[in-house]
Amino acid sequence: MSAIALGSSLIPFASSSATSPLTPYLDQNLQWSACAYGQCASLRVPLDYTNLELGDISIAVSRTVHTGANFQGSIVVNPGGPGSPGLDFAKYVAKEIAPTVAKEFDFIGFDPRGVGKSAPVTCMTSQQTTQWLSMDSTPDTPAETAAVMKAAGKIGEGCLKYSPRIAPKVGTPFATQDLDLLRSALREEKLNWLGFSYGTSLGTSYIQSFPNRVGRFVLDGAVDPTLNSMQLSLGQSKGFQRAFQNYAQQCLSKASCPIGTTQVGATSRVNTLLQRLDTRPLPTKFGSPLTQSLGTSAIFTALYATDMWELLTEALISAYRGDGTGLLELSWMGSDQSGPTTFGSNMQSAYYAINCWDSPATPGVVGLASAAKQWAKTAPIPEMAKSMSWGNAPCSLWFAHDTHAPAAASSTTTAPILIIGTLFDPATPYAWAQALHRQLTTSTLLTYRGNGHTAFGGGSRCIDISVNDYLLNGRMPSADKVCPA
Repeated sequence: MSAIALGSSLIPFASSSATSPLTPYLDQNLQWSACAYGQCASLRVPLDYTNLELGDISIAVSRTVHTGANFQGSIVVNPGGPGSPGLDFAKYVAKEIAPTVAKEFDFIGFDPRGVGKSAPVTCMTSQQTTQWLSMDSTPDTPAETAAVMKAAGKIGEGCLKYSPRIAPKVGTPFATQDLDLLRSALREEKLNWLGFSYGTSLGTSYIQSFPNRVGRFVLDGAVDPTLNSMQLSLGQSKGFQRAFQNYAQQCLSKASCPIGTTQVGATSRVNTLLQRLDTRPLPTKFGSPLTQSLGTSAIFTALYATDMWELLTEALISAYRGDGTGLLELSWMGSDQSGPTTFGSNMQSAYYAINCWDSPATPGVVGLASAAKQWAKTAPIPEMAKSMSWGNAPCSLWFAHDTHAPAAASSTTTAPILIIGTLFDPATPYAWAQALHRQLTTSTLLTYRGNGHTAFGGGSRCIDISVNDYLLNGRMPSADKVCPA
């Protein structure tokens, strides 16, 4: 099943005072030791900030140490998700960022609660995850619909079966409180933040909850907090459709394009392939067949970054020749899968555990079917649009939801916030960055007129110079600055 929607519940908790029960947590020291991610430590946080008697959990933290003599502090980084591990991300950012910034800042990565090495939540076994990802994501008969809803319901049930203690406590508001304990443990007066995609939701939540502790904040690939899960999915559905057209157009601009001779023809070939996969999965060298859902997921995955477009072309050509291996491998990349039933993390379980709690319940089977039908009417690739709606099925049957409706961000912070929007971002459409910019009155919007999900570190020198200057010197780019592709 394709599932790409982002959770964005932004509910502020009251800030902790020096005399609060949180003082022992705020005063803790991180004990760093060498590890595969640079240096690692554990942060102790309450399982439930509203009931400290329920005990603690540990948040896994990593650090890449500054290389120069002029230490300015720490920058906490988050790669997105929800559900993506972040321990290795600090090391990656430290290598990719300007050396002048790496000299003066420590980069801090972490696995958010419920993710990776931080009290990981399990909602599905590896076998169950494989089955869910490969099952029909565009049901068109009563039997297929019943099968999807039954499997979707078992995900939430699995959370409570396998991880009853942590599963109800992994929402964004809890993670926001964890962030402030991390800030305190780092001995930082204010939190510096570099967040991508869902990391902008977590960052926005912090801006609202702790407005006086906001340092230098970069929100790249912004999520609009006013949107519910179905609205987010609809925006993404349109974004990925447009991204495929841009991908096809780029291919067609070359002397020879192997996926077709016209954009209409290239789109038609993909539609024919996906329709065929619905009843006739393709064989792969791994022994696992390529189903329609996996083929759709492969296309979604490749459209995230332009440097994957060539891989998509090669995989499609192989699929047209009867071999689904390339598309299967792309789908595995998107789900952090390393083999037919092996995964590098608990990302799939954590995604649903966080996302489904963060937002109000999505519609039931009638609403999902109606949305799928409606979204597909105007979509160049209908099967992709349908799968975006049905991917919300687990959240229709989740055991608990945030009681607060999505709402515009509001903060009393005076800190300047840098928001980055990519004009043709498929996963976080540009309109979302514009919306968040309007909501956060101290923000500046930096635009990348290009393709792909998020912009910083993606090859735009213009974007990178602006972000590096802000992080290093606190200087904002000019208002409404646009960087060319």
